[in-house]
Amino acid sequence: MKFTSVLAAGTAAVLALGLTACGSSDDGGGGGTEDVTITMLPKNLGNPYFEASTAGAEEAAGELGATVEEVGPDTASPDAQVPFINTAAQQGVAALVVSANDPTAIGDALQEARDAGTKVVTFDSDTEPQFRDLFVNQASAEGIADKQLELISDQIGGEGEIAILSASANATNQNAWIALMEEKLASDYPDIELVETVYGDDDDQTSFDKTAALLQSHPDLKGIVSPTTVGIAAAARYVSTSEYKGKVAVTGLGTPNQMREYVEDGTVEAFALWNPTDLGYLATQAAAALAAGDITGEEGDTFEAGRLGEFTVGADGEVLLGEPFVFDESNIADFDF
Repeated sequence: MKFTSVLAAGTAAVLALGLTACGSSDDGGGGGTEDVTITMLPKNLGNPYFEASTAGAEEAAGELGATVEEVGPDTASPDAQVPFINTAAQQGVAALVVSANDPTAIGDALQEARDAGTKVVTFDSDTEPQFRDLFVNQASAEGIADKQLELISDQIGGEGEIAILSASANATNQNAWIALMEEKLASDYPDIELVETVYGDDDDQTSFDKTAALLQSHPDLKGIVSPTTVGIAAAARYVSTSEYKGKVAVTGLGTPNQMREYVEDGTVEAFALWNPTDLGYLATQAAAALAAGDITGEEGDTFEAGRLGEFTVGADGEVLLGEPFVFDESNIADFDF
């Protein structure tokens, strides 16, 4: 197994993608992943969440005898991924595993890659279905929305003002979860009011500043829900040293290593996530199965995903990892990612 991390956006990083050999011409159709090259394209580099998912991709590639290359932009903007997609297609990589910054902005580039023979798997954040072969979903949108609302409701006593600190305004996954949360708030949580949704662009300092602005703009705010790992950590960091500690709840989606200190010091009671290492592992297993011709991405297709077992492709080419998991003081020390 070979693993390459390309650490900068721009021309140099894009050219670097071509330095690793692509899958050999004798891979054939069906049942062979040795010498297959899979490109891992997260929303942006330097994000601990995606570092964990790439570690899972590396693990799967090691088991499969495949090659994984991680490339990506420094910032999670809608069109920043396009040059990397184009280069992957030009180099003829067997499969591209991408977390989309925008559901449509990268669509044409992905379609060109598919036309060139590259299988496209989205994970974490989807594109429009016509632009990819499979979407490996970390959990159902309903399950994620429900869990975050359960957490914030429990932590603020079922009533009061809350705000949402999301990633970018174009992020497919966050937007889907937020829309469902808004619906659920209206129907199931009549005493909780969503007063504002802001966007930190998955940048630590921007998210930190947005947290400060929310608390200044809404003096009666009782909770912040951040459905992004960068956002929840930044919000917790701000609250942890402010007058709002113990008064304003912070929850959402985070990783244990980012959030451990804030759980231990009482800033955060509980938050949720899935295992991003498993997500990257599953996406890579799915990409390899597509590249080998074992599946086509049609509903009803089944494939073995190593230590995670068998998975079945659902409607619209979706493969579901599982349900969200809640981390709190009782279990956070048991995890390291």
